[in-house]
Amino acid sequence: MMKVIVAGAAGRMGRRIGYMVDRHPELTYGGAFEAPGSDHIGSDAGELAGIGANGVIINEGLASVIDSGDVIIDFTFHQATMEFARLASTSNKAMVIGTTGLSSAELAELSELAANFPCVQAPNMSVCVNVLFKLVQKTATLLGGDYDIEIIETHHNKKKDAPSGTALKLGELAAEGVGSRLEEVGVFERSGIIGERTPGEIGIQTIRAADIVGEHTVYFAGPGERIELTHRAQTRDHFARGATVAAAWLEGKANGMYSMFDVLDLQNF
Repeated sequence: MMKVIVAGAAGRMGRRIGYMVDRHPELTYGGAFEAPGSDHIGSDAGELAGIGANGVIINEGLASVIDSGDVIIDFTFHQATMEFARLASTSNKAMVIGTTGLSSAELAELSELAANFPCVQAPNMSVCVNVLFKLVQKTATLLGGDYDIEIIETHHNKKKDAPSGTALKLGELAAEGVGSRLEEVGVFERSGIIGERTPGEIGIQTIRAADIVGEHTVYFAGPGERIELTHRAQTRDHFARGATVAAAWLEGKANGMYSMFDVLDLQNF
């Protein structure tokens, strides 16, 4: 039985993670923490998660609860995530990281830190989204460079990063499928007289509106036909559920970086 520490336990995602941890047969709620100054410090994490009082009190900062669990689940903010990873590295605690907005430098540091602890990191923890990742990669490979690839992502108006980490991952996998790199072919803004579409470019467009949880559509468009691959999230529960699946999977795993492809056995799909 893996004991879980929930980062940002009083937030929207933290509460749903706590709820899903309680529902998972191989996990138990071990510890919870919030940022310094949070009004929820001292609150019962179980009550906030909607599972009833469980005696897990929300403390201030990860260091205060680091010894109360085996694995940390984090969906907070990239700068905080890196602080947690550094502490996990010195404490040999596993991590599941669903935080988006990590820079290439932060991902490189995370990979180095993970030599000291097992870590699942993914831009999206949803089981269905990770299947979509594979479908996009496979479709791009099958169709090749003869089809225009465009990605549209839509999220709520409180989301802080754009494009979403999921959209960027979809773009990276589509680019890999046709033998290119998103850094070279990605187009993230179109405005004014821009001329014809450059062959091989991959467009990623962003919409922010109201309380939309998350939608991603990938277009493969050819003359007179197109394929659209879409995922729509109705609640945040599937992100939390995927994170708990990853946390349970980490039990007994060697130190190092893993993805949801590893967790779901999609690497060779």
